[in-house]
Amino acid sequence: LVVFCLTFQLACCCGTAACSLCCKCCPKIKQSTSTRFMYALYFILVTIICCVMMSTTVANEMKTHIPFYKQMCKGIQAGEMCEKLVGYSAVYKVCFGMACFFFLFFLLTIKINNSKSCRAYIHNGFWLIKLIVLAAMCSGAFFIPDQDTFLNAWRYVGATGGFLFIAIQLILLVEFAHKWNKNWTAGANHKQVWNGLLALVTLILYSIAVAALVLMALFYTRSEGCMYNKVLIGVNGALCLFVSLVAISPCVQNRQPHSGLLQSGVISCYVMYLTFSALSSKPPETILDENNRNITICVPEFSQGLHRDENLVTGLGTTILFGCILYSCLTSTTRASSEALRGIYATAETEVARCCFCCVPDGDADAEEHIEKRRGQTVVYDEKKGTVYSYAYFHFVFFLASLYVMMTVTHWFHYESAQIEKFFTGTWSIFWIKMVSCWVCVGLYLWTLVAPLCCPTREFSV
Repeated sequence: LVVFCLTFQLACCCGTAACSLCCKCCPKIKQSTSTRFMYALYFILVTIICCVMMSTTVANEMKTHIPFYKQMCKGIQAGEMCEKLVGYSAVYKVCFGMACFFFLFFLLTIKINNSKSCRAYIHNGFWLIKLIVLAAMCSGAFFIPDQDTFLNAWRYVGATGGFLFIAIQLILLVEFAHKWNKNWTAGANHKQVWNGLLALVTLILYSIAVAALVLMALFYTRSEGCMYNKVLIGVNGALCLFVSLVAISPCVQNRQPHSGLLQSGVISCYVMYLTFSALSSKPPETILDENNRNITICVPEFSQGLHRDENLVTGLGTTILFGCILYSCLTSTTRASSEALRGIYATAETEVARCCFCCVPDGDADAEEHIEKRRGQTVVYDEKKGTVYSYAYFHFVFFLASLYVMMTVTHWFHYESAQIEKFFTGTWSIFWIKMVSCWVCVGLYLWTLVAPLCCPTREFSV
């Protein structure tokens, strides 16, 4: 009986309602939500494996506590001490398998309009089989011939995909700022309270940006030295002021009445965040004091004490970082986000002002959908009339996220000395990537403001 029950449950895992195996007390779940959750779970699983592979602490603990460790490594042909399963080359291979997995499903799910087709069933089900395929792809990468050529070529592919993932997030941030202002401006035409909310939020955003600028000037600069920090803080602060003036200039206002300080406030806060993150990621500068001892400068004194507990900082920081990556993946794979990247926006007539404007009310749509009740959780099949999100775009974003994780875990272009324990010690490559991302974000927002002036005969919607 036990064998039969286990076989039945494994068979259900291959169906379209894997999450229905949960207990009956769980609330109902939409098929589109459960599918995205399962793919995100696969992504988290492989990401954790990559972090473990980059950890020298874990590798040393395994050597110490696992009996016959040396014989086991020889048995699986991973080297005398499993050196082929650790380090940046192992992470490259595992992420290669995950990237191929998502790219394969990207090709498989192009132009799926509802969940009734055969390809949609493959996307929404067969979870056990897909887990085996993912494991096989990640494992198979270790048997690619001519490893050196593969790693050198894959490094450039990973860097390109990682930069493209960053660019998509920056484009969606600019789109988010415009959408926010447009939605609340639509409400201001009917109720004056929306004008008050616009002014209040704009004031808060600029207060945060100015406070961040002042604090960075206090803690990341000093009277002698810190020239990099001084120049970059000054340049980024000046860029925020410049885009704010451009946003309210008469020539921009004539072509784009929805342009305002709310968008530039959002961009300014994000620029200040990236500036702070970049300065925190910069390798420390040291000088000799009067006693001929090396002291670290251009960083806050309290951060030096915090970084002494490397395991705590690495564990907490890595969790937050990859949580943000996963959140970026899920939010950037909605249908609204994919349409925004193609320049498709809601018309002003259909805009309804809401405090939580990103959440589209479902109404009673759920009541019209087919609900299947089993012994487990209730699953709402909410995509029979049309897909809630673009399947192909969903997989493409996760494909790029796989490359971004690969490059982030291996410290981008400082891969040979990369360790997860030294994830937040700072490298020049990470510093410049964040700084360039900051300037690209400002450039994208500035282009949305001046594009109608440069191309007056073309229609622009933001």
